[in-house]
Amino acid sequence: MTRTDTPTGAFQTAKVLSLTFFVLLLGSNLMLSVFLSDYARRTLLEKQKDYALLLAENLNHQVFQRFTLPSLLAFGKVDLKDPRQVERLDQIVRTTMQGFHVMDLRIYGFERRVVYSFEEGETGSDKGAGEAVDRALEKGQNDFQIFSRHGNLAAFFVLEFEPEDVTLKTVYPLRADRRVNPNDPRGPIMGALEFTQDITEDYKRVITLERIIVASTTVTSLTLFFVLLTILRRADRLAAERAAERERYERELHQAEKLASMGRMVAGVAHEIRNPLGIIRSTAELLLQKARTENPDGVSAKLLTAIFDESKRLSRTVNDFLDYARPKQPRQDDVDLGKVLNQVAVFMEQKCRDQGVEIERDFAEGLGLKGDADLLYRAVYNLVANALDAMGGPGVIRMSARQEADRLVLTVCDSGPGFPADTLDHVKDPFFTTKENGTGLGLAIVDSIIQGHGGSLALSNGGGGGACVTATFPKDA
Repeated sequence: MTRTDTPTGAFQTAKVLSLTFFVLLLGSNLMLSVFLSDYARRTLLEKQKDYALLLAENLNHQVFQRFTLPSLLAFGKVDLKDPRQVERLDQIVRTTMQGFHVMDLRIYGFERRVVYSFEEGETGSDKGAGEAVDRALEKGQNDFQIFSRHGNLAAFFVLEFEPEDVTLKTVYPLRADRRVNPNDPRGPIMGALEFTQDITEDYKRVITLERIIVASTTVTSLTLFFVLLTILRRADRLAAERAAERERYERELHQAEKLASMGRMVAGVAHEIRNPLGIIRSTAELLLQKARTENPDGVSAKLLTAIFDESKRLSRTVNDFLDYARPKQPRQDDVDLGKVLNQVAVFMEQKCRDQGVEIERDFAEGLGLKGDADLLYRAVYNLVANALDAMGGPGVIRMSARQEADRLVLTVCDSGPGFPADTLDHVKDPFFTTKENGTGLGLAIVDSIIQGHGGSLALSNGGGGGACVTATFPKDA
């Protein structure tokens, strides 16, 4: 079975669709932000034009009311060559335009020449008189022109604007007040007014608004993207974990099926072997007793001893196969685990003494649980016997048990070499063994007994050396 970490086809399709949706959303948001920012720019410029037109109308009214009429009454005509009239006009214009960021201002007569300017040297010249002035004088049309040192796109990236970076030039036809001639509601054209305003500060505010719109849209889209990316990655990881878990379950199921088939076969073979093996063992035992009586040191006694010992070993192996292949369902009696541990310690005491091994006990009686005392005894016995075999000499075996909040924990540790690090994950597997004459079923049977009591078995190596086996039982098991 080959493992794969790629998500399923349906999930991959959802991932592609989600990313496509994000790209479309980001593109549409950016287009919308550009449209809104451009609309805000155009709206501001239109407002600036309306404001300039209002300013021009106000100046037109002030000039006519406060200069043209008084000059006609006082001097009989308007003559801008008269210093007194020029001074009065200059005072009126500058007072009206004060505070409106007007950089320069000119008034043109019908000869297309400057009759008044903020700059004295321009009077009498035709400087600046272009098509806009012609349309104002001939057709009475207004004209607006915006000049910028930066293009629309470049202005977006300008960090600091200088004064007069963006200006608005307005050309407006000067008219007589409409109240002079009721038949001409607009009044006759008297000249053309041209003035330039610095609108850099207002333009900066528009650019700032554009930046806010684009930045907020970008940040929102990126936030959405990272949230979506996080969700997709998490979903991808979960899909991979589930796929790996499914493969593990399938592998375990396949292994369980193989072991079940092997167990059934082994159980059948072992059952067929046990009966004739029992006859061979009992017969060898009788013959051995007779041979030892007649000639203890004879060849027959030695051969029969070998037959009897091997038949006993083979009988234990057959029993192990049967115990693993046909596990016994544990009873649900009230069992004192402390008593079971004491029984094992007493039974193994002589064998441990012969090997120079000391058994340490760290438990008290009264550790109750529901279970089968015989099976629990066998499980603990196997653990102690395995520890003795692994140590192969003097040492210490420590049996401890304790009651925790919701579980009962049993630990058997030894001072031997411990489990090989590269085989620790396989020690509980059936038929896996590192012993020459082992069947590989000892820990598998113990694990089966512990699981039959609703518990779990964990293997580890102690910090100071040696192996530790920990069995955990539910409190009410």
